[in-house]
Amino acid sequence: MPLPTLIENYLDECNSAHIYRYLAAAEADPRLREIYQRLAETEERHAAAWAERIRAAGGQVPTFHPPLRTRLLLWLAARFGPALILPALQGMERGGASGYAQQGAPAAMSRQEQSHALVLGQIARLARGGLSGSALAQLEGRHRATGGNALRAAVLGANDGLVSNLSLVMGVAGAALDNRTVLITGLAGLLAGAISMALGEWLSVQSARELYGHQIAIEAEEIAHAPEEEAEELALIYEARGLAPEQARALATQILSDPQNALDTLAREELGVDPQELGGSAWEAALTSFVLFALGAIFPVLPFAFFSGFSAVIASILFSILALFGLGAAITLFTGRSVLYSGLRMVIFGLLAAAVTFGIGRLIGVSIAG
Repeated sequence: MPLPTLIENYLDECNSAHIYRYLAAAEADPRLREIYQRLAETEERHAAAWAERIRAAGGQVPTFHPPLRTRLLLWLAARFGPALILPALQGMERGGASGYAQQGAPAAMSRQEQSHALVLGQIARLARGGLSGSALAQLEGRHRATGGNALRAAVLGANDGLVSNLSLVMGVAGAALDNRTVLITGLAGLLAGAISMALGEWLSVQSARELYGHQIAIEAEEIAHAPEEEAEELALIYEARGLAPEQARALATQILSDPQNALDTLAREELGVDPQELGGSAWEAALTSFVLFALGAIFPVLPFAFFSGFSAVIASILFSILALFGLGAAITLFTGRSVLYSGLRMVIFGLLAAAVTFGIGRLIGVSIAG
């Protein structure tokens, strides 16, 4: 690793340690104060490791001075409370974990940076109102995630197909092309979009599965060779969720006493993934994306199979309005808005997109015909 990179990593760790030491000194809650102190100690160990590598490479360890961004963050924390800067600290930890992984740095460092980001996330939730019932239930392992994300993805997938194909069909219809051309174009857009969505989803899920598999293998190796460090990371997460330090350490020690259970728990708590599923099936995700996109995209196209000319355009718009309103109503499951508000909003945006492409198509058609 080049000497400038070693120095940069050293200063980054010093910077993180400096922030955590400051937060520990300013924190009134003794439980959070201890967590910040332990985070600072970990970062200081990382800094010491980089300092040793700098010396081994023949370089001189620089003197750390807090940069302007850090001074600004700490000023904000002093004025408005540490909770304000926790998202920024989370981003720094995630960026550190990603950077270490790309540099080929020790895997333990990258994993600890990821764990720190998770701990900060739990502290942020605690700062917004304590340990929630859902978090406690998840901590106790009583509940698994429901299908809310899948339902949200279904609505959004169908919406993508509907709006994109409605815009495509209206653009072609605006050019005053014959009914058969519009129908073929719409079906081609349906297939092209659905295949593209399916391929993208397959690649995304499969890449995530491979990444999770690699991370779980690293986690298993760390459990085997450094169980004390893993127990410390897990205890920090549980402390940030609201458990007393003694309870958190006892729970972490109990979990780490069974390697298989420990691997399962750490995968869920640190990686946020079920090791039995690894983020789900890539083929199932691809097929679902294909079907949902096609289902949404068929509404603007279908009328051109039974009507022609202006009647087909009007029928396509009416079919699409009904589908857009239905999707907007389905979104209220997540937003809590009224059905009428969400449905009409979806209809307005969809029709605006269709009107723009219809107008462009009309201008192109007139230009070509002229």
